[in-house]
Amino acid sequence: MPELPEVETVRRGLQPVMEGAKIVVAEARRPDLRFPFQPDFVARLQGQIVTGLGRRAKYLMADLASGDVLLMHLGMSGSFRVIKPDNVAVSGEFHYPKGKDSAHDHVLFRMSSGADIVFNDPRRFGYMKVIARNALEDEPLLRGLGPEPLGNEFDAAMLARACEGKKTNLKAALLDQRVVAGLGNIYACEALHRSHLSPRRIAATLSSKKGEPTDHAKRLVGAIHTVLNDAIKAGGSSLRDHRQTSGELGYFQHSFKVYDREGETCTTPRCGGTVKRFTQNGRSTFWCPKCQK
Repeated sequence: MPELPEVETVRRGLQPVMEGAKIVVAEARRPDLRFPFQPDFVARLQGQIVTGLGRRAKYLMADLASGDVLLMHLGMSGSFRVIKPDNVAVSGEFHYPKGKDSAHDHVLFRMSSGADIVFNDPRRFGYMKVIARNALEDEPLLRGLGPEPLGNEFDAAMLARACEGKKTNLKAALLDQRVVAGLGNIYACEALHRSHLSPRRIAATLSSKKGEPTDHAKRLVGAIHTVLNDAIKAGGSSLRDHRQTSGELGYFQHSFKVYDREGETCTTPRCGGTVKRFTQNGRSTFWCPKCQK
């Protein structure tokens, strides 16, 4: 499942050809993806200007001049690509020729910018929904999401408050979208390693008896910021299906410290430990028992 860096990479790729442009033609080439398209899905999009393209957690959000918002989720295998006729370059660096997997091209937006934006999803676990902006707070898909980990509000104090009294393990707390939005299994493992904290540590230890953030909380927030920003710069991680809108694979997986490195030597200087893997809350956790405490 694409995590925050992969979704943010896609947002930055679509922004030059989508933001400020009109959706001249909208096509839904099948009745559903993970969920059925709304009966008025195409009608609410066609002819609308995209006034802004944002991201909330793992969702892409296109603001429309009508006051609606197009909510988009990549699912497990969804990807966007930008196509320009006759191989003419579009704004930004996100252009590549039409691929060979067009049987899975399920949604198309023809933009006034001259670009076609195609959503391809072989497994059809992605989804799209048009929502009135004034109804976003009541949208079940968004309700209850925690702070953005790269937002100004997310700091050690906020994380400590969210984890205060929690008896669950620290890894599970980080994957709880109510605690922090958009963080997934890969980057939780990586942030915990960079902050030298065990995924088995009790989440409540991020908060002192007075409710103040401990040094653990400060280190972890710094590590989350670093790993997410580094991953975005690298175009995300391409472990299976993730591609940038240029068709290129992200390459942050080459910078993993622990994820998918079971049996390899820990990269922490002077550690000398071995990366281990175990199943935690149904997910694979990678860590170094020697330097993560």
